[in-house]
Amino acid sequence: MPRKSSKKGGSAVDAAIAALICTSFFNPQSMGIGGGSIFTVMESSGKVTTINSRETVPRNVKSDLLDLCPDEASKTSTGKWIGVPGELRGYVEAHRRFGKLSWAELFKGTLELVKDGIRINEVHGGFINRTNESFGPALRKLYSDKNGMLLKTNDIVKFEKLIETLKIIADKGADAFYNGAIANNLVRDINEAGGNITEEDLKEYKVSVTDAWVVPLGEYQMYIPPPPAGGITLSFVLNVLKGFHFDSNSLEGENKTLTYHRYIESLKYANGLKKDIRDPKFMSTERLQRAKTFITDSFADDIRSFIGDESQYYHKPPYMDSVGTSHVSVVTKDGSAVSVTSTINYVFGSRILSPSTGVILNNQLADFCQRVNKFSRGEQPPSSMAPIVLKSKSKLLVIGGSGGDRITTGGRLQRIVLFLFQALMNHLWFGKSLKEAIDAPVVFVNSSNTVEFENGFDKDVIKALKALGHKQKAQGTYYSVVNAVELENGCIIAESDKRKKGKAAGF
Repeated sequence: MPRKSSKKGGSAVDAAIAALICTSFFNPQSMGIGGGSIFTVMESSGKVTTINSRETVPRNVKSDLLDLCPDEASKTSTGKWIGVPGELRGYVEAHRRFGKLSWAELFKGTLELVKDGIRINEVHGGFINRTNESFGPALRKLYSDKNGMLLKTNDIVKFEKLIETLKIIADKGADAFYNGAIANNLVRDINEAGGNITEEDLKEYKVSVTDAWVVPLGEYQMYIPPPPAGGITLSFVLNVLKGFHFDSNSLEGENKTLTYHRYIESLKYANGLKKDIRDPKFMSTERLQRAKTFITDSFADDIRSFIGDESQYYHKPPYMDSVGTSHVSVVTKDGSAVSVTSTINYVFGSRILSPSTGVILNNQLADFCQRVNKFSRGEQPPSSMAPIVLKSKSKLLVIGGSGGDRITTGGRLQRIVLFLFQALMNHLWFGKSLKEAIDAPVVFVNSSNTVEFENGFDKDVIKALKALGHKQKAQGTYYSVVNAVELENGCIIAESDKRKKGKAAGF
């Protein structure tokens, strides 16, 4: 548990890992050891490192897999979309570099907490109800009572096999997951579900460790994870918008419509960039250099010059996005910080649970769909995950988001980066408190460049934006969320999004 880890003298990374282990039980629809994560870690010295342990393409993946690309998440409920899980390797690397407590200590609090099962919370229960029709046999069994009835909110679910697996990993280390009996059983279960992962894929998995990319943003230096993460997209939009010099007056009167018009237009341009962002290890030098230009002021200046007073036509970027993620932000008293986002991709990932290990598997290979023509063994898929840290002379802001699923006729859409855009605008430029910035109703631009508005958004502005030519869609409720921690002059403010019943914790 994060607070206990810190009280025992642990580091920010210790607290983050302990929180993720705990979250994998209470929000298993979003993340777990069957998926992958991205850490952005700031040391007290100010040095920032990213650790990318996202899933990778297995060696025996079928060459024609992309011909089967789905148009909705339920069609990926098969093992063929499972990528090689990297989550635990990310924990190990982060702990090796920045941890203080023993490895086993990070698991201890959670394993004690969940030993008799957990009560299904409202968000967890809602997703069970929405997605159970596409559950594989083992996942359906997990979420059924002794009479075969589906479990619901406030019922108790027991993760007995997962607890057994994590006890071994806590005792013997993450190598127990990537080698030996657990690996053998996991591979067998995946392949029986139609997957293609081998024991060699698990043994050879390696994380990517790099310096964070740095983007100036007013008084701050913003540290983002490099591709294939979503930091580039986040930086691009913020760079475009900062040139409009927004402030609290930007939300007054007619200025409010113009502000959101410019915001929406910049998001449409950002949608068009995503096809150019992929794993740097598999990009040409020319393509990587092009991706790096996306975070420059000169590129933002060019795009800003095209944003007029009415909505323009934009090429529709044909891609699917992940929706099942979780985020943790941690700051410690010495000024070190961790922003980490973890995922199994769609809600409940592939909807496949390994019966012998209790692990819910990802369907991460679906994120290649319509973004690339082919992929390579070991490649990580494109991502909208953007765990970031912002640092000025007097302030430190650690922030990130997690995706959510809202089933409509329009399908399932990624909202992580979009929620981050708006939270940062609200806080840094519009003068809202951290809580107000996160709680404010959001505007979402989907991959068809259609604008959606969260319930409670200003109806007059919605009407005015429609008059400017923005294609709109019915309002809805979102389960994408943002959480953040801010440190200023020794005072810590932490906020977790109410949309998924989140709460900040500390001591």
